[in-house]
Parts: sequence; structure tokens; C-alpha cells
Amino acid sequence: MGTIYKQKTKEKAIELGYTFVNPKLDLFIQKSIEVAPDKVLAVHCWRGGMRSAAFAEHLSNNGFNKVYLIEGGYKAFRNAILTFFEREFKLNVLGGYTGSGKTDILIQLKELGQQVVDLEELAHHQGSAFGGIGKKEQPSTEHFENILFDQMRKFSDENPIWIEDESSNIGKVFIPKALFDQMRNQKVYFIDIPVSERAKYLVGTYGTFEKTKLEESILRIQKRLGFDKTKKALQALSDDDLKQVAEILLFYYDKGYLKGLDKRNENDVTRIPLSKIDALDNAKALLACIH
Repeated sequence: MGTIYKQKTKEKAIELGYTFVNPKLDLFIQKSIEVAPDKVLAVHCWRGGMRSAAFAEHLSNNGFNKVYLIEGGYKAFRNAILTFFEREFKLNVLGGYTGSGKTDILIQLKELGQQVVDLEELAHHQGSAFGGIGKKEQPSTEHFENILFDQMRKFSDENPIWIEDESSNIGKVFIPKALFDQMRNQKVYFIDIPVSERAKYLVGTYGTFEKTKLEESILRIQKRLGFDKTKKALQALSDDDLKQVAEILLFYYDKGYLKGLDKRNENDVTRIPLSKIDALDNAKALLACIH
């Protein structure tokens, strides 16, 4: 088709294109309805050229209510997303040791009318070596950026966005660098909850999963955990002493998180001591601290 377009005419190339496409036109309609049963969708190709325009016209001529064409194609869409994350956001970064129930707090903050981004929910992972247990398959980093953009573009610039303190990656998914750099330079509201409460919370969260999954996750960090602690954790798991397993692992995770926290300016870290894990009470405590 490209050769005919260059050596003959655009019309001849389109004519040849239709000989390939015509047998599939009904299938295209059927599949498009499966994707968009309300018959409203957006069409794109890589650069937004003739292919997507022809396909959009075909859908419009066959009963689709509204067909959008992305100008510049998917390439322009991706460039717009990456540019979006370079904007300056008002961020309230929620920090806290592993097992502090930060995700539950974010849910309550949203219920209380706050703007919230749950990065772990979007990434289908909770960040640690155990973070993928019971979760759906992770999206690609590119798709993660797309859905994160779709959520954040709807927020008001006037109000802050609550977001959890994370590493640059969540499982195999990476946070957009421009956004991550801002997260690292914002004030952190660090909730400080006793180890015993957090261990109890982790047992309630992970205790119902298969032992083999928990064992695989422990072995995944054995080099950093150390031989003795790994052996002790596996023995406690075998003995169904999940609280001890949690306490051993929290020692490792707390040490790692504290190391990252120490890299921040101490004036940018507001510590909020809390006695127990109660998502609603702790969300209200956070808001009270800010106001």
C-alpha cells in the first residue's frame, strides 16, 4: 500500500486497502461493540493518520453514537501524559512503617472528601516482597502511567492530593520519575504505630493466604534478612506462629524504611504517634494535624 501510495496515487492505495479490509468490516463492528457497548469510543493509531480516521468513519457510518479521533495518535497521547506528570502538584505524602494500615487510611481520607491516589491499588501490588500475594497481575509501567494520569487529571489544583510514600517502583511497576521526584521533596506525615499493633494487623491481612506463598516471599528476601532470621521466620511459619513471623519481618522492613526516611530533611517529616490501627480515627488524626 505504501509503495502504491508513493508510486501511483493516494486513491489507488485506499482502493487496495479496502480489498484487504472489506472482508473484516463486520468483524470490526462486532468487536468494537464488545469493547464499547454504549457505542462511544476513541480511535487511534500510532501517529493519528489515515488508518484511524478511516476506521472512525467506518464506525460512525455503522451506528456508533460518538467516535473520537485522537489527534496525533497514541504517540501524542503518551507525550501529553509524560508532560502532565512534570506539573507541580500539591502533595500530602503519607508515611509509616510496614503494617500501619496506610491503604485503609487513604480509603477513609477519600470517604472524608479528600483527593487521594492509591498507587498500590493501581499497581496491583503492596510494595513489599509479599505485596503481590492475592493480587491481580500487575499492569505494565506504561499502562500504570495511563490510568494514574486518568485519575489525577480530574483533581482540583487548589486542593492537596494524598499519596503514600513509596519507593520508585511498586513491584515491577515504576512511578513516573517527575512525580516520584516531587514525592521525595514533599513533607511526609509519618504515622508511628507500635510493632505489636502492626504485627497483629499483618497477621489479619496475610494470615489467610497459603503458607507456600508466604514461604516463597520470605525466601525472596533471605539475603537481606540474613540466614538466622530467615530460618527463624520459616520455623515460626511452620509452627503457625504468624505473629512471630510478622515481628521478625517488621524488624527488617522497619530498618529499611527508616534508612529511606533518614535521607529526607528532618524538618520535612512530621511524626504522628498513634496507639492503634483504626483507619477512620487515624485519618481524622492526620487531618487534625494538618489543620
